[in-house]
Amino acid sequence: MTMPALKAILEALLLAAGEPLSVERLLDAFPDAGRPTREELRVALAELAAGCAGRGVELVEVASGFRLQVPAVFAPWVARLAQERATSYSRALLETLALIAYRQPITRGEIEEVRGVSLSGSIMKTLQERGWIKVIGHREVPGRPALYATTRVFLDYFNLKSLGDLPPLAALRDLDAVSAALERRAASSPDSSPPMDVSDG
Repeated sequence: MTMPALKAILEALLLAAGEPLSVERLLDAFPDAGRPTREELRVALAELAAGCAGRGVELVEVASGFRLQVPAVFAPWVARLAQERATSYSRALLETLALIAYRQPITRGEIEEVRGVSLSGSIMKTLQERGWIKVIGHREVPGRPALYATTRVFLDYFNLKSLGDLPPLAALRDLDAVSAALERRAASSPDSSPPMDVSDG
């Protein structure tokens, strides 16, 4: 299989997937006889990414794998095609999400202690419905409160490969800066405006 053919196949797979694809899932799409090596696949992905430079589509790697999406620079034009307005998140929701991301695993009580206010049940419900957080266990104290952590969906949505890609945080007192950084990442994410993602994922 020649490299241009491999790049074209990868582009087709990523466009059709509707979600990020890992290297393993990309390799599984090939029959055993014509399956490229992992190195050949990585080289082809790098060349595909380079070939997208300056175009209306880019190849990005997020926690779940690779996806094709519209670059953020084109958001003002693409957003005009959207029938739904981009989601706007409240400061309280973003602060809560930032606390979970930076302090995980964390309980609801610990979030309330840091924020200094009671936490609305609708915020936790929204974060769980979006698939951004999940319960990963219970703290072994009276009442056994749930422990929350972020998910791979959270990483994908905010265009992160891992938690190490989160904006740096000197202290959790600076939640305004963290919330703003997460909001900027959300605005550049394909999911913040449905048509932004070429693959609808």
